[in-house]
Amino acid sequence: MPKNSKVTQREHSNEAVTESVADLLALEQPMDYKSSQMSMGLSPGAIAPGKGLLPSPDPDGEDGRPAWNNKLEYILAQVGFSVGLGNVWRFPYLCQKNGGGAYLVPYFILLLLIGIPLFFLELAVGQRIRRGSIGVWNYVYPQLGGIGVSSLMVCGFVGLYYNVIIGWSIFYFFQSFQYPLPWAECPIRRNGSQAIVEPECEKSSATTYFWYRQTLNITSSIDDTGGLNWRMTLSLLGAWIIVCLAVIKGIQSSGKVMYFSSLFPYVVLFCFLVRGLLLRGAVDGIAHMFTPKLEKMLEPQVWREAATQVFFALGLGFGGVIAFSSYNKRDNNCHFDAALVSVINFVTSILATLVVFAVLGFKANVMNEKCVVENAEKILGYLNTGVLSKELIPPHINFSHLSTQDYAEMYGVIKAVKEDSFSQLGLDACLLEDELNKAVQGTGLAFIAFTEAMTHFPASPFWSVMFFFMLINLGLGSMIGTMTGITTPILDAFKIRKEILCVACCIVAFFLGLLFVQRSGNYFVAMFDDYSAGLPLTVVVILENISVAWIYGTKRFMQDLEDMLGFRPYSFYFYMWKYVSPAILVVLIIATVIEMAVSPAGYNAWVEAEGSERFLSYPPWALGMAYALIVVAMLPLPIVFIARHFNLMSDGSNKLSVSYRKGMMKDISNLEEQDEQRFILGKNPSETPSPMPPHRAYLGPGGTQEMTNTNYGTSTKTGYQNIGSPESEL
Repeated sequence: MPKNSKVTQREHSNEAVTESVADLLALEQPMDYKSSQMSMGLSPGAIAPGKGLLPSPDPDGEDGRPAWNNKLEYILAQVGFSVGLGNVWRFPYLCQKNGGGAYLVPYFILLLLIGIPLFFLELAVGQRIRRGSIGVWNYVYPQLGGIGVSSLMVCGFVGLYYNVIIGWSIFYFFQSFQYPLPWAECPIRRNGSQAIVEPECEKSSATTYFWYRQTLNITSSIDDTGGLNWRMTLSLLGAWIIVCLAVIKGIQSSGKVMYFSSLFPYVVLFCFLVRGLLLRGAVDGIAHMFTPKLEKMLEPQVWREAATQVFFALGLGFGGVIAFSSYNKRDNNCHFDAALVSVINFVTSILATLVVFAVLGFKANVMNEKCVVENAEKILGYLNTGVLSKELIPPHINFSHLSTQDYAEMYGVIKAVKEDSFSQLGLDACLLEDELNKAVQGTGLAFIAFTEAMTHFPASPFWSVMFFFMLINLGLGSMIGTMTGITTPILDAFKIRKEILCVACCIVAFFLGLLFVQRSGNYFVAMFDDYSAGLPLTVVVILENISVAWIYGTKRFMQDLEDMLGFRPYSFYFYMWKYVSPAILVVLIIATVIEMAVSPAGYNAWVEAEGSERFLSYPPWALGMAYALIVVAMLPLPIVFIARHFNLMSDGSNKLSVSYRKGMMKDISNLEEQDEQRFILGKNPSETPSPMPPHRAYLGPGGTQEMTNTNYGTSTKTGYQNIGSPESEL
């Protein structure tokens, strides 16, 4: 605890009567110890804890820092940031790919081991220090101050392409206000008096054609930029205007937006779930989704992908979690917040998975019936031309009302009889399982598979409008968190009007984002998604974990949490922060590097002549650009470390906000008054009994060893100056 706090001033008094004299000398009112924030949860018979890492620069509301209007706004902001597009189009894909219901087991285990503990850690440091990512890690350990800068840069990279996806959703949203939907059928090309179906569309599908040709107007390779796509440029401009309006007033504006943008997606998901369950074949999709393939749980790849999804689902390392938490009161129960938001995120992923596979189950049935009709026509043609004998067709089969079971029986008979020449007939098995196994993710799910399914809905334009409006709101919630992760550290470090900063950031981001609205822009979106965030963010989070758990010390951090929350967190977190989470993150980093080294670096290019995608390797310049994203994002880490190690740059305290400096001046003033008081009373702090109830020191997780701080009562250093050496566990 800082020496100049009100509590310790009274501890340095020599007797109970002197307490009032000391208060008068310090021009203070007598203090109610029971209401003291720093004494919450401390029992009689304990010793006051030593000075902690996480200081109290000012009481809440006195440092001029904005605050959430209420707890609901804050929770909705954290939920809106963590629940994003990945919950809708990434989690269901991973669930299907990695064993269905069996995938939920490693995901939930890793959510407990790394998700909730690290989310709790970020919430706690942000709430206690009340600064953005740069200010927090400068204060925790200046030599690792590059953590905050790297986090900000990753936020910038992700924000650039993430808002492009919102732009695509805006385009589809406005295209949905027509019937039939423009992607319901292939366009017809007129050649004189003859009308033919667009060849590119005929080779693929109507929704695929609309996505690649009408929307993106994509080129055949990343080398061919093709110029700007003006429709996507206008959509991107609209997306940045929406984001700018949402964040221009800081949490005062974004907090209000979150009431709608965080809650509306749940309304749409529940509507889609009810509608989806009423569709024919929905149960097939859900049953396929959650049928566990237990053997998948033994594959390391499943655990790696589960850890990665947990990591990104909660928004760890982006700085948005810390920034949002920094606007809280210091006695807010961030432990409850961490558990609540994590559970909401997990439940949302399950809900989205139910919706996606109910709809995809319906789509699979529709496509399977279409396959049966097309192949039945082929068989009729072979029967009429004599290629197949009519005796091969079972007598109960009626071609005018052919079921999938009847077709399967007929297909089996023909295949058995015409074994030698069967492949020449070109018949498909038309298995529902094959349709359900067609795994799609990302834009392929949202803009192709899901849109195709909605064309078969009654009142399809209504459902399309609802779906893409939901995607806009999901993306907007994540973008607000991303922009807050960028602007909060800058506002903490420099005296800039937030309105000017937000507008400037959005304008710069729009012009940089023009890279993604070229005709080849989709290839750059995929590149940034693969390279700009994965490895850098994992490194950022493990350094966050190490700086708190090993450099500052887990025991001291636990004591800070007890002082702040009024109760001691479970010892479970001690072991997670100290050992388990860092070990899992190290394994994840190694697995990510190996995956990058083994997997060929490339992208899926759209081949117009074939109407399909083809994997192409990145050209040298694009490969260099991809790896440059990783290097640039992580470059601040060694630069700041070296510069501060050799005293080439300040420790960051001169970049604290004006309001924070006022708090520091107030602390110094109180310290001077305290010294004057001691001089008048003629007492040494160490000689005076404390009128406070004695406090117990935090015991380690075993509860047998007392945590002490040799600097208590002697050091006058600021928070980060007192934590330069690793903690001793003995």
